[in-house]
Amino acid sequence: MAYGDAPVDRDLKEAWIGFCDRLKSAADLVFKDINPPTALQRVDGFRYLTQNLSQAFDLALETRDTRYPALHVFCSPTRKLGSDNADCIYMQAWIDGQSVYRLSGRKGTARMWNVAVQGPRSSTAYGTESRILHEPFGDTPEANLFGHELNTNWDGSFELYIGGEKRGQNWLPTTPGTRKLFLRQYFDRWDEEAAGYRIERVDMDGPRPMPTVEQMLEAMRWAGTFVYEAVEFWPEWVWESGDQVDPEALNRFAGQNIARDKPWTAETEAQDVRRGRLITMMRWALQPDEALILEFDAYDGFWMITSEALFGNSMDYLYRHVSYTPSRTSVDPDGKIRLVLTANDPGYSNWIDNQGYTSGVLTFRNIHSRHVPELGTTVVQAADLARHMPRDSRMSGPEERTAELRARFDAIRRRYPV
Repeated sequence: MAYGDAPVDRDLKEAWIGFCDRLKSAADLVFKDINPPTALQRVDGFRYLTQNLSQAFDLALETRDTRYPALHVFCSPTRKLGSDNADCIYMQAWIDGQSVYRLSGRKGTARMWNVAVQGPRSSTAYGTESRILHEPFGDTPEANLFGHELNTNWDGSFELYIGGEKRGQNWLPTTPGTRKLFLRQYFDRWDEEAAGYRIERVDMDGPRPMPTVEQMLEAMRWAGTFVYEAVEFWPEWVWESGDQVDPEALNRFAGQNIARDKPWTAETEAQDVRRGRLITMMRWALQPDEALILEFDAYDGFWMITSEALFGNSMDYLYRHVSYTPSRTSVDPDGKIRLVLTANDPGYSNWIDNQGYTSGVLTFRNIHSRHVPELGTTVVQAADLARHMPRDSRMSGPEERTAELRARFDAIRRRYPV
């Protein structure tokens, strides 16, 4: 038995070759001008490709049958995508508008918990963009449930029905255009517990059918496009609108979302409120001997900061201090929060490790609020930091830093099976 003995051989082989050709063309995009020509960041570009290649067929084939839904974690310590938040667990499940599903488990204790039903893909799914964001993004929010809206039992267990007629304590409607379930957990403290989920179609009565030739052909096409667009769209897609970031403004927050207390409108109510966060970004570029000080007034709210590489992939949050939230941040006696972004540990407690990269992005998220504080930045020589920081800013010595890193390492491993 050999190639050509089955009537489908040619179609399958050509589809696989097309998939491989798509991957080959994606390699050229790693060298786009915005990616600094350093060994670290060139490797990061190819690592970004391999991380998303590793999940391409999970999304395109293994979890794709909406009659047999499966939850897929599409960002993790070993998989970065779409300007992912280092302190968020992102999951999705492909669903449809004809079936009825049951999501069950325990809610956990993340500070922000969210499950959303998403519909047809749209260029306006995120507000003002001119083109549809690559899969698995770009879907229109249709229905949404936050943690404070979910009814749970005394032990945090719950059942949530999706689709069909309203039933039970918790229910989300679907439409004929429904495509997926999107789940997020935003964490503040290291001791918060991640949710545990199960999903099923309620009338499932037999095994999942084996993939057809047509499904495999489509999966190869989809997977190739997914990997290619993951590197082709970033960072240009998020920069085009100027809403979240001004790409020409190095080392300062200057996107349109920086306006304080940006008002709700009919559009933001439909698109952003139900996502529960407002995002603003800053493109940074530093020499190895430079440091950036980020300063803002402490306030009673839930904010999150993640340091990313230029393809929108979060930095190494399992082993390094690349993200901060209120509970893990020191406030100076003058009421201000100061974080220091630099390559080497400066001794200040609020250190953002830039991994030795010369360029990247800082993303600031404000949760359940449109308030964005005034985010001031100053670039200084790393050796002169003490001249620019208050004398009473909290410091972390070697033992404290080791303990901080261990707390991060242990917490992230509790969130993910790593």
